[in-house]
Amino acid sequence: QVQLVESGGGLVQAGDSLRLSCALSGRTFTTYAMGWFRQAPGKERELVATIHWNYGRKYYADGAQGRFTISRDMATNTVYLQASSLKPEDTAVYYCAARPGDGISYMANDYNYWGQGTQVTVSS
Repeated sequence: QVQLVESGGGLVQAGDSLRLSCALSGRTFTTYAMGWFRQAPGKERELVATIHWNYGRKYYADGAQGRFTISRDMATNTVYLQASSLKPEDTAVYYCAARPGDGISYMANDYNYWGQGTQVTVSS
C-alpha cells in the first residue's frame, strides 16, 4: 500500500509564496519519480514539475520554470513544491503522484499513485 499525503495549500494573495509538501509512505520502490500536478475547475490535470527520486533529474512544465521549484528530502521521503510570485491563474487543486521506474514523465496517466490533493487559491 502506497500513501501520498499532501499539505501546505491554502488561500494566498497574488505575489505571495507557498510551499507544498508530499510525504510518501508504505511500499517503497527501487527507482521512482515524483510529480506535482494541478487541476483547475473545468480543466485537465496538468504537470507542474517532476523529479526522479534516485537521480535528481527535474522537469518543469512551460510556465512553471522560474516560479516553481521541486525538491526532495530523501531522509523523510518528502517531496516539496515551492511556489513563488503566485498568480490567480495558479488557483487549482495540487496533487502529488508517484511513478515507479527509471524515467520521468509529464503525463498524468504514467503515474500510478496519487495523493488526495491540496487546494491552492490565489486571490487578486
